[in-house]
Amino acid sequence: MLQNREGQRVPDVTFRTRQGADWVNRTSAEIFDGRTVIVFSLPGAFTPTCSSTHVPRYNQFAPVFRENGVDEIICISVNDAFVMNEWQENQHAFDVTFLPDGNGEFTDRMGLLVGKEDIGFGRRSWRYSMLVRNGIIEKMFIEPEEPGDPFKVSDADTMLAYLAPRAPKPLDVTIFTRKGCPHCVRAKTRLKEAGIGYEELTLNKEFTDRTLRAVAGGTSVPQVFINGEHIGGADDLEQWLKGRKAA
Repeated sequence: MLQNREGQRVPDVTFRTRQGADWVNRTSAEIFDGRTVIVFSLPGAFTPTCSSTHVPRYNQFAPVFRENGVDEIICISVNDAFVMNEWQENQHAFDVTFLPDGNGEFTDRMGLLVGKEDIGFGRRSWRYSMLVRNGIIEKMFIEPEEPGDPFKVSDADTMLAYLAPRAPKPLDVTIFTRKGCPHCVRAKTRLKEAGIGYEELTLNKEFTDRTLRAVAGGTSVPQVFINGEHIGGADDLEQWLKGRKAA
């Protein structure tokens, strides 16, 4: 049976991380003592749900978590430091700390090391998240013991709802651009000034004009989409931002 350790101290272990060409040890005390930390743990680097949803959403929510008193957001997996570093680069998730639990010591002492031999993974972490204050686990969201890899409660949205239920969620913003486009620079500047994060897709790198015609009905850039709504170009974005500020 999976263990819920709310009210208990996090296991005292040493994580072997890799920074550049150097091995750097991080202890539980250094990570958790006197700090508020969100941890989410998952079965493995580069795996589908972990890469498509779990990591990106925590990375996106990082500014909101920080605004509500969180010092660090940590992703733990029973993988080695080299794999975790490459995965972070692949995900562009630089607002999340990727912490390798290579020997599974932390996960085992959390009572959440499980057998994944049926899919060739060996022993891995069950999927969960937790909020830790000054080394004490305040809240845990452990995925239900069901076949497969359930992903129902350890997500960033659930954690934010617990930590700060009235906090607004970050907007989902995508901007289509091309290199050398001054209006694209203006649109990105306006978003940054408004404190709005965005994902940028660059012409002939992440998309073609065919894609742009399909989603925006034309080929001019920038094209901005917010929460599923097509805002338009830089001028349209400025008007949208003015309306948002007035509201």
